[in-house]
Amino acid sequence: MLQTKDIAIVILNWNGKSLLEKFLPSVINYSDDAVIYVADNASTDNSVAFVSEHFPTVQLIQNTTNGGYAKGYNEALKQVEEPLLCLVNSDIEVTKNWLQPILEEFNTNTETAIIQPKILDYKNKSQFEYAGAAGGFIDKYGYPYCRGRIFDTIEKDTGQYNDNSEIFWASGACFFIRNFVYKALEGFDESYFAHMEEIDLCWRAFNKNYTTKFVGTSAVYHVGGATLNNTNPKKTYLNFRNSLFTLFKNTDSNVLFRVGIRMVLDGVASARFLFQLKPAFLVAILKAHLSFYYNLPRLLKQRKQLPKRFGYYKINSIVWSYFIKKKTKF
Repeated sequence: MLQTKDIAIVILNWNGKSLLEKFLPSVINYSDDAVIYVADNASTDNSVAFVSEHFPTVQLIQNTTNGGYAKGYNEALKQVEEPLLCLVNSDIEVTKNWLQPILEEFNTNTETAIIQPKILDYKNKSQFEYAGAAGGFIDKYGYPYCRGRIFDTIEKDTGQYNDNSEIFWASGACFFIRNFVYKALEGFDESYFAHMEEIDLCWRAFNKNYTTKFVGTSAVYHVGGATLNNTNPKKTYLNFRNSLFTLFKNTDSNVLFRVGIRMVLDGVASARFLFQLKPAFLVAILKAHLSFYYNLPRLLKQRKQLPKRFGYYKINSIVWSYFIKKKTKF
């Protein structure tokens, strides 16, 4: 029977002293006897010294380089032995008893490999937060969406998702996974650097018949965009590029058709940015496509090695549902 002492809460940090100062106390206060780590990605501020001085019960892992979210966690988690991993962004405020429902789900259902709690907006605590909301899904062209958030339309939390239910992907903002599953999947794809690596990991887990769950009786609050906000072209580049990576590697069939449709839709997004007089975002999408072409040999090799499983999507096209049929709620 798993207990809180079997949970390793690992917070990846890069020059985030102010975030650690603000949010680490809630993790310490509400996590009982879970083991708390701060994994530092070669920060140049005094984050490490700050944690060491003010939070002596927190264990420090110091990576030698800033490899982003993916490599940063892969390197750090080599040193973590607890059977349950909880990957938490440094801008997350946790709540009292947030771990108990998660433990109950892991203990009750041994097939559950990955769990996401309810993620609410720290700045507006009555509504869901963009990065994960009440659990993620994906359409057949690789567009992610959530219960509680479709594109930029975000729902208020009225208890409509206070359930335990199977989802397709869990948000990397607060991501629980069994340690042996993480290692069996060989962790995150380090070529992603940041953004969508958790969706890729969950898709690979799905294709190996692992189950991902949402547990709505556990809640955390997420600031979102604290390290790279939505108005940054670099984030646009990473999201568009990594989405193509993920779709090409993992989709079950008709991969060329699906990637082709996705690229056409990306072209529509580029035109929209052009009309909005945002040329930097158009360039970001073009660079994302060029990077996809450049990486095709590696992606093709990965695709051949990875198992495939049918039935990953519930909606054919969330773009069509949202923009044409005006479906704004899950």
